[in-house]
Amino acid sequence: MQAVTGVNNQTAYCELRFKPNVGLVSVVRRFVSAFYERVLGGDAPERIALATHELLENAVKYSVDNETALRIEVDHDKTPSEICVRTWNRTSLEHRATLERRFERLAKSTDAFGAYQELMKVAAKRVDGSGLGLARVRAEADMSLAFELDDDQVCIIARTTAEPQVAP
Repeated sequence: MQAVTGVNNQTAYCELRFKPNVGLVSVVRRFVSAFYERVLGGDAPERIALATHELLENAVKYSVDNETALRIEVDHDKTPSEICVRTWNRTSLEHRATLERRFERLAKSTDAFGAYQELMKVAAKRVDGSGLGLARVRAEADMSLAFELDDDQVCIIARTTAEPQVAP
């Protein structure tokens, strides 16, 4: 595992590159939640933790080489602070096509929570996985979603804003 933290201008970031397993996803979520409780106010730490969990879980599940990277950036140069959670992993052509269809479906809906509820109905009938992770990030964490593809490399991006933590 490789961990990197730093500050670039007013953007503080934390990056992990490792061969995760499903058990480590919850460990990383707890760390992210505890860490960002010290940095950001309101419900932002839990929203970031939820996005981290869901995106890492997908990266673990769909990685073809069991490697993934996670980067969380908080840009304090803006008010409110801009937050970006990214994951990277290599994936199969089949999963790329599934991912493109999921993003098309999410993009068509202007009601994030309504789309999430519709997907829950579909998920209740699925045998393999729920397929709810991205919709959950969009609806429950109130984050915008995007993705980038470069050959077999996929990057999922979740963005939101939050107020900085006020010192006690």
